[in-house]
Amino acid sequence: MHAIEPFWGPQTSYLNFCEEDYVITRYVAEFINTLSSLIYCSFGLFGLYQLSQRKQGSFSRCIPYYGLIGVGVCSAGYHMTLKYHTQMSDELSMHLLTTPLLYRILTFQKTESYTRRVGVILSILFTIVMVTHMIMDEFLLHAVSFGAAVLLITIKTIKTIPQQIHDSDIRLNIKIVSRFGLICFISGYALWLVDNFLCLSLTSVRSVLGMPLAFLFEFHGWWHVLTGIGGYIAVAVVDLITAGEAGRDPTPDMAFPVPLATRAIRGLINRKGDGNKKGNCP
Repeated sequence: MHAIEPFWGPQTSYLNFCEEDYVITRYVAEFINTLSSLIYCSFGLFGLYQLSQRKQGSFSRCIPYYGLIGVGVCSAGYHMTLKYHTQMSDELSMHLLTTPLLYRILTFQKTESYTRRVGVILSILFTIVMVTHMIMDEFLLHAVSFGAAVLLITIKTIKTIPQQIHDSDIRLNIKIVSRFGLICFISGYALWLVDNFLCLSLTSVRSVLGMPLAFLFEFHGWWHVLTGIGGYIAVAVVDLITAGEAGRDPTPDMAFPVPLATRAIRGLINRKGDGNKKGNCP
């Protein structure tokens, strides 16, 4: 039984994560999961702001950042209400983010006919995945297709970086940022798995700690934070490469914590390099 009478009525979504429902307020089912979803919105808005500051906010460049905002809004709506239709919108928004991003990196510097073919194929695959998912409640197809899209974007982007970024210093920074984003995404996925398979243990830990320390063990919320960072980095790096700005180092102007992480990792690399030099015989 819920501690508070739910404003949205009984759950109709077929997924419910480890956070206890309607504990903080009757208007929000999963408070931390809802609040942490807004991280996607903040990264999307920051990206749009950066484009507008540089007067480069064309619609095509803004689309992926709108996608990030959409993921945040739909995810927050889902965790707030635990309704079937909001769950579908949440899962749909994930593909609405990855599909345009995949299209952009796959068609970069390709012929017009190739670009059209890729656009048609991705549109058909997107339609098949989402219609099948919504009609059959088939979660595995959604999860596998989303994971495959993320993997393709990552592989293609990492391969394209050395081809397009010729300045060695900028190239190193972009490689650091890209790998940091990948680590964030993998770490978030690991916490997502722990949240699903060790829920009883996490609930016990949270009950012992009490508020507000218990919030630190809401691992699905950390999944939102970490994948928000990873998603933002993917959008920013793909935009940099495909918009012909490979000669500009974007890392100092990227959203927190990307500049901090870049400087820290770059410092470790430099110290390691200095250590190797000192160890060489004169």
